[in-house]
Amino acid sequence: MTWTVTPEPHDSPAAAALWRAYYTEVSDRYYLLHENRRTAPEELEREIAKADWSDLTPPKGQLLLARYQGEPAGTAGVRLLTPETAELKRVFIQEPQRGKGGAALLVAAAEDTARALGATRMILDTRHDLTEARALYERLDYEETEPHNDDKYAEHWFTKNL
Repeated sequence: MTWTVTPEPHDSPAAAALWRAYYTEVSDRYYLLHENRRTAPEELEREIAKADWSDLTPPKGQLLLARYQGEPAGTAGVRLLTPETAELKRVFIQEPQRGKGGAALLVAAAEDTARALGATRMILDTRHDLTEARALYERLDYEETEPHNDDKYAEHWFTKNL
């Protein structure tokens, strides 16, 4: 198989590079849709500097890194919100590796991680314009639900019993 998914320290160089790619893409998509512009470099640097992935560390969470043919290609994070409920965060596959099955493998590994942390349910949120993400979650048997948070960027909320 050409994919591997393993736990990764949230502050590793590979995780940091993938976080930058993730944030650049979702931010640019948002601003292009709402303001007809890309993210300004200073906005990007400010948001990356204030991002905190520390909740994606054991014993309450985990960052997972997917590699495609040995190269870092994507991430997914899991964090416990309650002893029974985990949240899926920042599922991302870089553009050149999309469509090769990595996202489903990442989500499956995140579900296994959540179970190992004791969770019986996974929740997540996403935006309307992230149509690929919504299609993935629906394909993986996540059900759209009422809002479970008040994140200003969240427009769709999903849950799945583990």
